[in-house]
Amino acid sequence: MNERSSVADLAETLRRELQRYPDGRMLPSSRALMARYQVGPGTVSRAVAALAAEGLVVSRPGAGVFRVRPRDGVDRRDADLSWQQVALSAGSGERAVDATGVLATLTVPPAEVIDLSGGYLHPSLQPERALGAALARAGRRPGAWGRPPVEGLSELRAWFAADISGPTQALGAADVLVAAGGQSALSTALRALAAPGAPVLVESPTYYGILAIARAAGLRPVPVPMDAEGVRTDLLADAFAASGARVFVCQPLFQNPTGAVLAPKRRAEVLRIARAAGAFVVEDDFARRLAHADAPALPLPLATDDPDGVVVHVRSLTKVTSASLRVAGLSARGPALERLRSLQAVDSFFVPRPLQETALELVAAPAWRTHLRTVAGALRDRRQALALPLREHLAGPAPLGSYQLWLRLPDGADEAAITAAAYRAGVSVTPGRAYFPAEPPAPHLRVSFAGAAGVRQLSDGAELLNRVLAEAEAARSRRPSAGSSRGSEHPEVT
Repeated sequence: MNERSSVADLAETLRRELQRYPDGRMLPSSRALMARYQVGPGTVSRAVAALAAEGLVVSRPGAGVFRVRPRDGVDRRDADLSWQQVALSAGSGERAVDATGVLATLTVPPAEVIDLSGGYLHPSLQPERALGAALARAGRRPGAWGRPPVEGLSELRAWFAADISGPTQALGAADVLVAAGGQSALSTALRALAAPGAPVLVESPTYYGILAIARAAGLRPVPVPMDAEGVRTDLLADAFAASGARVFVCQPLFQNPTGAVLAPKRRAEVLRIARAAGAFVVEDDFARRLAHADAPALPLPLATDDPDGVVVHVRSLTKVTSASLRVAGLSARGPALERLRSLQAVDSFFVPRPLQETALELVAAPAWRTHLRTVAGALRDRRQALALPLREHLAGPAPLGSYQLWLRLPDGADEAAITAAAYRAGVSVTPGRAYFPAEPPAPHLRVSFAGAAGVRQLSDGAELLNRVLAEAEAARSRRPSAGSSRGSEHPEVT
């Protein structure tokens, strides 16, 4: 049993035990709980913290942990919170915060459900030992807990500039800000570059986190369709002209969810079209370090072909390491960089220095290259384990990078019903609707091979999903069509 489930199990056990305790009675000591339930001190500490957060116990240093009950006269069940609906909607305009898709990705399925929806590496693929060693070394650095520069540590900015530029040396440390992960960097970029209420061009389909950011900032996502070669540049020019947008957000490498790579002939076109429109291109390069072991040489980022400061580039360390290493490089040039810097300073002051120091220690260690090679091989094996049994449902070739497959369902298929049926069968997948900024042209599912425990579990998940899809198709075929003679000659009257 993993530590997360052990904590949850102990907390539930103690929650039941507390029902028999009078108010003020002390719980057994941590040592006694460890012996009784055969768990470690960390598990006990976290379980007690969970109960304290619920208001069921209070910890008194030097004395112990005691049962408490809610104050007399306070019953949360009788509270009237309906007034908040009016307060939150007053003057909100088009601003709407819908984190449904984001929260679904962040929710860990129960242990009995195979995770084909997560967007982060399974713990077995994370460089936990290297991260621990990096954190320990970072903590011993002089000034590790001091205040960092607002822009980020100069050494880390220089590393990001070199990592983004490759052999071109297109960017320097002065062109980079350190941000608190890719999602935060994208939020800063969209809010800094587009005024509230403005249109923002996005690929269709696209990562739903981009749509959530745009809508929360009061922006209007405008879809630009894609095909197997990336965004359709013939429609990109039309979208700029029709909408008046000044920002286009894209993922040119292993796009989420389709896995498409922007074709070489379209790279220059994207930059030319944006420059002619007086617009920025926000390049979310999230999958650069998630290329599989059998992938060919990767194209350089759009930012390396950009002499005019059109591209604002996002490069994160989070996806290839751990969800908690929220460190990214946000690069731009000219006045746009100063706008980004100002907004980030207002929002969060700076990224905590210990986290930046840990990132520096990690990428400078020999274990970093070893980890990247390990992940590349594991993702290749995982892709093959999932793509082969699901090949008849793939919307296109399985991508040689990132961690997801894009499945095309039959016309008329009910994504939500299939997703729910899959979950009941023991596998978690993501419906495709969330990835489209407007009405989707067809039903889809996205399945991920990053969060599952291993190849065997992925094979089992594919088998379960195939069974669910076959049952859904069989049920659809048994349904009488809307124009059948039975339906037209004997309509039901209710």
